[in-house]
Amino acid sequence: MADSKNFQLPDKIVDDSGVALNEKKDEANLVIRLEGLIKNHISQIDKLRIELSEQKAMLADTFEGDTTYKEHAEAAKAAAKVKSATKAEILKRPAVATLAEKVKSLSSQMKELQTALSDYLGEFNRLSGITEIEGEDGELREIVYVAKLVKKPR
Repeated sequence: MADSKNFQLPDKIVDDSGVALNEKKDEANLVIRLEGLIKNHISQIDKLRIELSEQKAMLADTFEGDTTYKEHAEAAKAAAKVKSATKAEILKRPAVATLAEKVKSLSSQMKELQTALSDYLGEFNRLSGITEIEGEDGELREIVYVAKLVKKPR
């Protein structure tokens, strides 16, 4: 039997993957705390969304009850119709129609390129661990992520 007086515990107990067990415990506690924070924020956002909806409705009711506002809103509505009709007429001109189609095409192309760039940046960051990249223009840019939570369809 080994002498218990000479036995020392290791500084770290490491699992098969090389991660210290106390670090896993810390990570687990952190995950639990983060989950609590996330749930708390979701609840706060839901409550604020309801309150905001109620306040917006009250504000809209106030405007709808004001006769001067109603008159101006009707005048603005009529002006918007005239503006819309004028815009439609101008868009019927061949040169303007071509220009509008070019703008639409460029916007679509820009969106596709931005989506592809986002995918490339994610993969670049995942493979290299690097969070910055220098553009061809010499400008240093940081890779940032925006996370949001959406309800899962049932």
